[in-house]
Amino acid sequence: MPVTEETERLRELVEGARFVLFDFDGPICRLFALHPAAEVARAMKQWLHEQGLSLPPDGEESARSDPQVVLRTVHRRHPGSDLVTELEEVLTQHELRAVPSAMPTPYADPLIRTWTARGTRLAITTDNSSRTASAYLAGRGLAGCFAPHIYGRTHELHRMKPDPYPLNRALRAMGAASGSTVMIGDAPADLCAARQAGVPFLGYARNDEKEARLREEGAEVVVRSLEPVLGILRR
Repeated sequence: MPVTEETERLRELVEGARFVLFDFDGPICRLFALHPAAEVARAMKQWLHEQGLSLPPDGEESARSDPQVVLRTVHRRHPGSDLVTELEEVLTQHELRAVPSAMPTPYADPLIRTWTARGTRLAITTDNSSRTASAYLAGRGLAGCFAPHIYGRTHELHRMKPDPYPLNRALRAMGAASGSTVMIGDAPADLCAARQAGVPFLGYARNDEKEARLREEGAEVVVRSLEPVLGILRR
Protein backbone atom coordinates (compact mmCIF):
# COMPACT_ATOMS: atom_id res chain seq x y z
CA MET A 1 0.00 0.00 0.00
CA PRO A 2 1.52 3.38 -0.97
CA VAL A 3 2.45 5.61 1.94
CA THR A 4 -0.15 8.25 1.05
CA GLU A 5 -2.90 5.63 0.91
CA GLU A 6 -1.81 4.08 4.19
CA THR A 7 -1.68 7.51 5.82
CA GLU A 8 -5.25 8.17 4.71
CA ARG A 9 -6.35 4.77 5.98
CA LEU A 10 -4.73 5.56 9.34
CA ARG A 11 -6.67 8.82 9.52
CA GLU A 12 -9.92 7.00 8.76
CA LEU A 13 -9.25 4.38 11.43
CA VAL A 14 -8.45 6.94 14.10
CA GLU A 15 -11.21 9.42 13.31
CA GLY A 16 -13.84 6.69 12.95
CA ALA A 17 -13.06 4.90 16.20
CA ARG A 18 -15.74 5.18 18.88
CA PHE A 19 -14.16 2.30 20.81
CA VAL A 20 -10.48 1.34 21.02
CA LEU A 21 -9.09 -1.99 22.22
CA PHE A 22 -5.45 -1.80 23.32
CA ASP A 23 -3.12 -4.72 23.66
CA PHE A 24 -1.10 -4.02 26.79
CA ASP A 25 2.52 -5.16 26.50
CA GLY A 26 3.79 -3.25 23.46
CA PRO A 27 1.31 -0.51 22.57
CA ILE A 28 1.06 0.79 26.14
CA CYS A 29 4.38 -0.22 27.68
CA ARG A 30 7.31 -2.62 27.52
CA LEU A 31 6.48 -4.69 30.55
CA PHE A 32 9.74 -6.62 30.73
CA ALA A 33 12.04 -3.74 29.75
CA LEU A 34 14.24 -4.16 32.86
CA HIS A 35 12.86 -7.50 34.05
CA PRO A 36 13.84 -9.66 31.06
CA ALA A 37 11.22 -12.05 29.73
CA ALA A 38 13.92 -14.66 29.17
CA GLU A 39 14.65 -14.67 32.90
CA VAL A 40 10.95 -15.11 33.64
CA ALA A 41 10.80 -18.04 31.23
CA ARG A 42 13.82 -19.62 32.95
CA ALA A 43 12.23 -19.12 36.37
CA MET A 44 9.04 -20.79 35.19
CA LYS A 45 10.98 -23.75 33.81
CA GLN A 46 12.89 -24.00 37.09
CA TRP A 47 9.58 -24.06 38.95
CA LEU A 48 8.38 -26.86 36.68
CA HIS A 49 11.61 -28.76 37.34
CA GLU A 50 10.96 -28.48 41.07
CA GLN A 51 7.56 -30.06 40.47
CA GLY A 52 9.29 -32.96 38.70
CA LEU A 53 8.29 -31.82 35.20
CA SER A 54 10.03 -30.41 32.14
CA LEU A 55 8.98 -28.95 28.82
CA PRO A 56 8.75 -31.29 25.81
CA PRO A 57 11.70 -31.00 23.39
CA ASP A 58 9.62 -29.26 20.73
CA GLY A 59 8.76 -26.49 23.17
CA GLU A 60 12.27 -25.70 24.37
CA GLU A 61 13.44 -23.42 21.56
CA SER A 62 10.43 -21.10 21.43
CA ALA A 63 10.12 -21.11 25.22
CA ARG A 64 13.68 -19.88 25.70
CA SER A 65 12.66 -16.24 25.99
CA ASP A 66 8.86 -16.17 26.04
CA PRO A 67 7.06 -16.98 29.31
CA GLN A 68 3.73 -17.08 27.48
CA VAL A 69 5.04 -19.95 25.36
CA VAL A 70 6.09 -21.83 28.51
CA LEU A 71 2.58 -21.43 29.90
CA ARG A 72 0.87 -22.44 26.66
CA THR A 73 3.12 -25.49 26.26
CA VAL A 74 2.32 -26.79 29.74
CA HIS A 75 -1.37 -26.06 29.18
CA ARG A 76 -1.37 -28.22 26.04
CA ARG A 77 0.04 -31.14 28.02
CA HIS A 78 -2.04 -30.66 31.18
CA PRO A 79 -5.18 -28.71 30.24
CA GLY A 80 -7.34 -27.60 33.13
CA SER A 81 -4.93 -28.96 35.75
CA ASP A 82 -3.95 -27.40 39.08
CA LEU A 83 -0.40 -27.37 37.73
CA VAL A 84 -1.38 -24.94 34.97
CA THR A 85 -3.30 -22.76 37.42
CA GLU A 86 -0.26 -22.57 39.70
CA LEU A 87 2.11 -21.88 36.82
CA GLU A 88 -0.16 -19.10 35.59
CA GLU A 89 0.05 -17.53 39.04
CA VAL A 90 3.85 -17.84 38.94
CA LEU A 91 3.83 -15.86 35.69
CA THR A 92 1.40 -13.30 37.10
CA GLN A 93 3.66 -12.68 40.09
CA HIS A 94 6.63 -12.10 37.77
CA GLU A 95 4.53 -9.69 35.71
CA LEU A 96 3.53 -7.76 38.82
CA ARG A 97 7.17 -7.51 39.89
CA ALA A 98 7.99 -6.11 36.46
CA VAL A 99 5.38 -3.34 36.64
CA PRO A 100 7.50 -0.77 38.54
CA SER A 101 10.26 -0.97 35.92
CA ALA A 102 7.98 -1.18 32.87
CA MET A 103 8.88 1.37 30.19
CA PRO A 104 5.96 3.46 28.90
CA THR A 105 5.53 3.38 25.14
CA PRO A 106 6.28 6.86 23.78
CA TYR A 107 3.10 8.92 23.28
CA ALA A 108 0.88 6.19 24.77
CA ASP A 109 -0.10 8.16 27.88
CA PRO A 110 -1.17 11.36 26.08
CA LEU A 111 -2.87 9.29 23.38
CA ILE A 112 -4.95 7.46 25.98
CA ARG A 113 -5.87 10.70 27.76
CA THR A 114 -6.73 12.48 24.51
CA TRP A 115 -8.93 9.67 23.24
CA THR A 116 -10.71 9.58 26.60
CA ALA A 117 -11.22 13.35 26.57
CA ARG A 118 -12.88 13.03 23.16
CA GLY A 119 -15.41 10.58 24.57
CA THR A 120 -13.93 7.46 22.97
CA ARG A 121 -14.31 4.39 25.17
CA LEU A 122 -11.20 2.31 25.77
CA ALA A 123 -10.53 -1.26 26.83
CA ILE A 124 -7.50 -3.48 27.42
CA THR A 125 -7.49 -6.86 25.67
CA THR A 126 -4.30 -8.66 26.65
CA ASP A 127 -2.74 -12.06 27.27
CA ASN A 128 -1.09 -10.61 30.37
CA SER A 129 -2.90 -10.81 33.69
CA SER A 130 -5.59 -8.18 34.17
CA ARG A 131 -4.03 -7.60 37.60
CA THR A 132 -0.79 -6.64 35.89
CA ALA A 133 -2.45 -4.23 33.46
CA SER A 134 -4.53 -2.69 36.25
CA ALA A 135 -1.46 -2.19 38.45
CA TYR A 136 0.47 -0.49 35.66
CA LEU A 137 -2.41 1.78 34.65
CA ALA A 138 -3.05 2.78 38.27
CA GLY A 139 0.60 3.73 38.65
CA ARG A 140 0.39 5.97 35.59
CA GLY A 141 -2.91 7.55 36.65
CA LEU A 142 -4.66 5.95 33.66
CA ALA A 143 -6.91 3.39 35.34
CA GLY A 144 -9.96 5.62 34.99
CA CYS A 145 -9.51 5.73 31.22
CA PHE A 146 -10.15 1.99 30.99
CA ALA A 147 -11.88 0.68 34.12
CA PRO A 148 -13.75 -1.59 34.32
CA HIS A 149 -12.90 -2.75 30.81
CA ILE A 150 -9.60 -4.56 31.40
CA TYR A 151 -9.71 -8.06 29.95
CA GLY A 152 -6.66 -10.19 30.58
CA ARG A 153 -5.56 -13.79 30.71
CA THR A 154 -8.01 -16.19 32.33
CA HIS A 155 -7.54 -19.79 33.48
CA GLU A 156 -9.07 -20.82 30.14
CA LEU A 157 -5.73 -20.49 28.38
CA HIS A 158 -7.07 -21.83 25.09
CA ARG A 159 -8.92 -18.50 24.87
CA MET A 160 -5.78 -16.42 24.72
CA LYS A 161 -5.14 -14.58 21.46
CA PRO A 162 -5.28 -15.37 18.55
CA ASP A 163 -8.65 -16.53 19.90
CA PRO A 164 -10.94 -13.46 19.73
CA TYR A 165 -12.41 -14.18 23.18
CA PRO A 166 -10.90 -11.16 25.01
CA LEU A 167 -11.93 -8.83 22.19
CA ASN A 168 -15.46 -10.21 22.12
CA ARG A 169 -15.70 -9.80 25.89
CA ALA A 170 -14.80 -6.14 25.53
CA LEU A 171 -17.19 -5.56 22.64
CA ARG A 172 -20.11 -7.13 24.51
CA ALA A 173 -19.40 -5.33 27.76
CA MET A 174 -19.15 -1.92 26.10
CA GLY A 175 -22.02 -2.49 23.70
CA ALA A 176 -19.59 -1.73 20.88
CA ALA A 177 -20.15 -2.43 17.21
CA SER A 178 -17.07 -4.09 15.73
CA GLY A 179 -17.07 -1.73 12.75
CA SER A 180 -16.75 1.36 14.95
CA THR A 181 -13.93 -0.19 16.98
CA VAL A 182 -10.16 -0.30 16.42
CA MET A 183 -7.71 -2.78 17.92
CA ILE A 184 -4.14 -1.60 18.50
CA GLY A 185 -1.69 -4.49 18.76
CA ASP A 186 1.92 -5.36 18.04
CA ALA A 187 1.79 -9.09 17.27
CA PRO A 188 0.30 -11.36 14.59
CA ALA A 189 -1.90 -12.94 17.29
CA ASP A 190 -3.49 -9.51 17.87
CA LEU A 191 -4.15 -9.13 14.15
CA CYS A 192 -5.67 -12.62 13.91
CA ALA A 193 -7.92 -12.03 16.91
CA ALA A 194 -9.08 -8.70 15.47
CA ARG A 195 -9.91 -10.32 12.14
CA GLN A 196 -11.98 -13.03 13.80
CA ALA A 197 -13.82 -10.43 15.87
CA GLY A 198 -14.43 -8.28 12.79
CA VAL A 199 -12.51 -5.35 14.29
CA PRO A 200 -10.28 -3.08 12.14
CA PHE A 201 -6.63 -3.38 13.14
CA LEU A 202 -3.91 -0.79 13.69
CA GLY A 203 -0.46 -2.30 14.05
CA TYR A 204 2.20 -0.81 16.31
CA ALA A 205 5.78 -1.92 15.68
CA ARG A 206 8.72 -0.56 17.63
CA ASN A 207 11.30 -2.15 15.34
CA ASP A 208 11.84 -3.60 11.87
CA GLU A 209 11.30 -7.20 12.96
CA LYS A 210 7.91 -6.52 14.52
CA GLU A 211 6.79 -4.50 11.51
CA ALA A 212 7.88 -7.24 9.11
CA ARG A 213 5.93 -9.88 11.06
CA LEU A 214 2.77 -7.78 11.00
CA ARG A 215 3.15 -6.99 7.29
CA GLU A 216 3.72 -10.65 6.46
CA GLU A 217 0.45 -11.50 8.20
CA GLY A 218 -1.36 -8.92 6.11
CA ALA A 219 -1.57 -5.87 8.36
CA GLU A 220 -2.43 -2.91 6.12
CA VAL A 221 -1.75 -0.08 8.57
CA VAL A 222 1.33 -0.20 10.80
CA VAL A 223 2.91 2.72 12.67
CA ARG A 224 6.40 2.80 14.12
CA SER A 225 5.35 5.46 16.64
CA LEU A 226 2.06 6.47 18.22
CA GLU A 227 2.87 10.11 17.54
CA PRO A 228 0.98 10.29 14.21
CA VAL A 229 -2.07 8.72 15.85
CA LEU A 230 -1.98 11.39 18.56
CA GLY A 231 -1.42 14.05 15.91
CA ILE A 232 -4.59 13.04 14.05
CA LEU A 233 -6.64 13.31 17.24
CA ARG A 234 -5.20 16.70 18.14
CA ARG A 235 -5.90 18.08 14.68
